[in-house]
Amino acid sequence: MLIKGVWSEPWHPYQGDNQDGDFRRQPATVRNWITPDGQAGPTGVNEFAAEPGRYRLYVSLLCPWACRTLMARQWLGLSKVIKVTILDPVMGLQGWRFTSVDPDPVMGAHYLHQLYTRNDPRFTGRSTVPVLWDDARDIMVNNESADILRMLDSAFAPWSRPDATLRPEGLSTAIDDLNASLYNKFNNGVYRAGFARNQTAYEEAVADVFALLDNLEQRILDNGPYLFGATFTESDIRLFVTLARFDAAYHGLFKCNRRRIADYPALTVYLRRIYALPGIAETVNLDHIKAGYYGLKSLNPNGIIPTGPDDPFVAA
Repeated sequence: MLIKGVWSEPWHPYQGDNQDGDFRRQPATVRNWITPDGQAGPTGVNEFAAEPGRYRLYVSLLCPWACRTLMARQWLGLSKVIKVTILDPVMGLQGWRFTSVDPDPVMGAHYLHQLYTRNDPRFTGRSTVPVLWDDARDIMVNNESADILRMLDSAFAPWSRPDATLRPEGLSTAIDDLNASLYNKFNNGVYRAGFARNQTAYEEAVADVFALLDNLEQRILDNGPYLFGATFTESDIRLFVTLARFDAAYHGLFKCNRRRIADYPALTVYLRRIYALPGIAETVNLDHIKAGYYGLKSLNPNGIIPTGPDDPFVAA
């Protein structure tokens, strides 16, 4: 991580835990908002007006949090409005790094943390993805995926596909309630299991993961095809990114191995339905996912990448 703008130690995946051994995810650190007129949003400062071509996303196809923003960009039809730079899926000693295939266009950086210190020379914390960057002002806008989802859906509405929205009128409260459960028990639940420091913390996390999966299987059976019936929302994006990585990484590496997503018929169909939506397949790369997760030396010291599973997005 960075301490007062200086890289201090080799990168590691453990963000923190409490005295009970529970994994604690560190909060995002930059929370400005893009708005239609550049006025300040719920947090941060103003002067970030929505303009096509002005902003850039830094993502890794390994990271589910970053791929949330990619999915929203694709679903909303903003691929020509918001630029993207894709980082190496395998962590280096200094965290996320750029590749020769997709180099950093801002400052020719080798590592993402160099953009964090370009934004704030005294920054202390982890350099995480996604990052939303303002090319016009040469400054970081936001590094919280939930905020970025909302910005893409609201501030950039004039450039989005007609009638495309991730928070339909009348569903906001229900979406927020479901999102909270998805985050605690599933999106972050798999990390609570994988990075637990003792047996109790691990078993509590795994119980949450599969209780929620059982519930979601029945929800899709009863009220599908999406989480809110016929309406595709940001909750579907939040669920999809973790489902897409489950059998390939979380089932084995994170020891969430009671069942696979392939053992849930309704969720399997749901996963394939979303993958088939226009542009979504471009946000998923199983090679990046497996290389990145199984490249975590703290969890997989020998770096051996499994040959399976079969492609979960294509019916046998």
